[in-house]
Amino acid sequence: MHGTFSDMYTYGTMQAFQQFTGINTVMYYSPTIVQMAGFTSNRLALLLSLVVAAMNASGTIVGIYLIDRCGRRRLALTSLAGVVLSLVILATAFILQSSSSLCGSLFSGSCQGVLGWFAVGGLALYIAFFSPGMGPVPWAVNSEIYPEAYRGMCGGMSATVNWISNLIVAQTFLSIVGWVGTGPTFLIIAGIAVLAFIFVALYVPETKGLSFEEVDLLWKERAWGSQGSHESLLGAAP
Repeated sequence: MHGTFSDMYTYGTMQAFQQFTGINTVMYYSPTIVQMAGFTSNRLALLLSLVVAAMNASGTIVGIYLIDRCGRRRLALTSLAGVVLSLVILATAFILQSSSSLCGSLFSGSCQGVLGWFAVGGLALYIAFFSPGMGPVPWAVNSEIYPEAYRGMCGGMSATVNWISNLIVAQTFLSIVGWVGTGPTFLIIAGIAVLAFIFVALYVPETKGLSFEEVDLLWKERAWGSQGSHESLLGAAP
C-alpha cells in the first residue's frame, strides 16, 4: 500500500505538471495569443489556431510511435527540454514587442511584424515538442503503474488532478497576463517546465518493456529503499 501511495503521488504530480506547463493555455487561448502577437485579423488568428490544433493531433500520433521506442522517461525529458526552449522564445518575443526601444534597436523596419511571427514560431515549436512527449506520456504511464487492486481508483484520482489543474490554468491565464504581462507569464510557465524536468529526472522511473508485475515490484523497492533489484529491472528494459 505504501508503494501505491508513492505511485499516486509521483504520477498525480506528473499529471499536474502536464497542465501547468501550459498545453491547454495554448489550446484554449491560441487565437487570443496570436492576436496578442500582433495579428489583428480574426480570420488569420483562427487559421493559425487551427494549424496549432492540427500540429497537436499530428504530434500525438508521432508520440504513439515513439513511446515504446524511446521510452516514457526519455521522451518526457526531451519534450520538457523543448517546451522550456519554446516558452523562452515565446516570452522573449512578447517582451521585446512590448518595449519599443528594444524592438527598434534589434530590428529595422516593422519589428512588430517580425516579432509576431517569432512568437507564432515559438508557439509552433512548443506544440511540436509537447505533443509527442508530455501529451501522451502521463496518460500512458498512468494506465500501467498501479497495482491491479488499486488501478481504477488511483488512475481516476490522477485524472482528477489533471482536470483540476486544467481548470486552474484555464481560469487564471488571462488574469496573470493582465497582472504581469504576456512575456513574463510565459516565463513563469517556462519556470514550471524546468521544475517538471527536474521532477521527472529525479522521481519518474523508466517502465518501458516492463510487465505490470515488474512495475509493481519496482515501486515497492523504491518505496522501501531496496535498490539492487530496481537496478536490474531498469537494466532489463529494452
